[in-house]
Amino acid sequence: MSNIKLRSLLAIGSSALLLAACSGEDASDTSTDEPTTEEDTTADSGDTSGDNTESVDFSVAMVTDEGGVDDRSFNQSAWEGIKEWGQENGLEEGSGYAYYQSDDSSDFVPNFNQALADGYDIIYGIGYLLLDSVNQVADQNPDQHFGIVDDISDRDNVVSLTFKDHQAAFLAGVAAAETTETGKVGFIGGIKGPVIDRFQTGFEAGVAHVDDSIDVDVQYAESFGDAGIGQQIAAGMFSNGADIIYHAAGAVGNGVFTEARNRMESDPDNKLWVIGVDRDQEAEGDYDGGNLTLTSTLKQVGNAVVESTKQAIDEGFPGGETIAYGLEKGGVDLVEGNLSEEAWSAVEEARQGVIDGDIEVPEFTYSN
Repeated sequence: MSNIKLRSLLAIGSSALLLAACSGEDASDTSTDEPTTEEDTTADSGDTSGDNTESVDFSVAMVTDEGGVDDRSFNQSAWEGIKEWGQENGLEEGSGYAYYQSDDSSDFVPNFNQALADGYDIIYGIGYLLLDSVNQVADQNPDQHFGIVDDISDRDNVVSLTFKDHQAAFLAGVAAAETTETGKVGFIGGIKGPVIDRFQTGFEAGVAHVDDSIDVDVQYAESFGDAGIGQQIAAGMFSNGADIIYHAAGAVGNGVFTEARNRMESDPDNKLWVIGVDRDQEAEGDYDGGNLTLTSTLKQVGNAVVESTKQAIDEGFPGGETIAYGLEKGGVDLVEGNLSEEAWSAVEEARQGVIDGDIEVPEFTYSN
């Protein structure tokens, strides 16, 4: 980063870099080789985030994983954070900040190369599936700055952003155990690997923390984008007696919500719940008779991306560093949602226990 650019960035008030909670709006789609250039959909509602703000000489882009930017989960959370940062700093979408959508893994490297050609200062890969691609383009472009979310790169020009997902999932397990009426709950993971294993491990530990006799049905979709598979797995779990399902599967989770809504609308007396992931997914649980999102674990991907960007602006790019976000930093958490007072009280007690070190949450199933 040039001294001229750095001086211009330092002139920005730090408050312009802070993110509000996820807005919950759907980001619009783009092709795999062009950044988004659509206007922000909040403009008509009176949002003037970028008004009277001097544009800064800095730009950020992200490459999604297979779930897409409108997955209502992980990628969307990252995009909402980047978009808000761009608006607050007077940047134009498509030049100051952008996303490149990947429909499958073959799009990863081409999307990075397109972002490179478009001249973005930092390019983030959103999700551990992009690690190999990030490392490849980082090796080929040693003077370019990159970021990887949910995995660790050993390249000096890559910052690694990780999350203690098992801690938030533990709270989800406590919430599920305090709420279930059947004594059976489900967990649907995306693609098997260390990251999603953290979710599974924390959730199972949280359930057992409350009542180790509760049965946890664990299944994997081996996808982050196939909502149909999510609906199919959820149908089996609900039919087998589970009344709560926690998904950590990106857009696959849309199918879980669909199945729960269909069942609740056809038989409202058979109460079913879904626990959302990565962002507050309460809106996904709306149905004719109410709302079936019990709660959601939060993963502040957008905040993390903005914080590392801020560090690059204020102190220099943190290349080669790994930054971990847990309950103690507010990087992960659980929303109150539709939890009962008793269940929420148990969650708050468990949260404090984890932060204080009185409760040690296992990180991986193979480390139990």
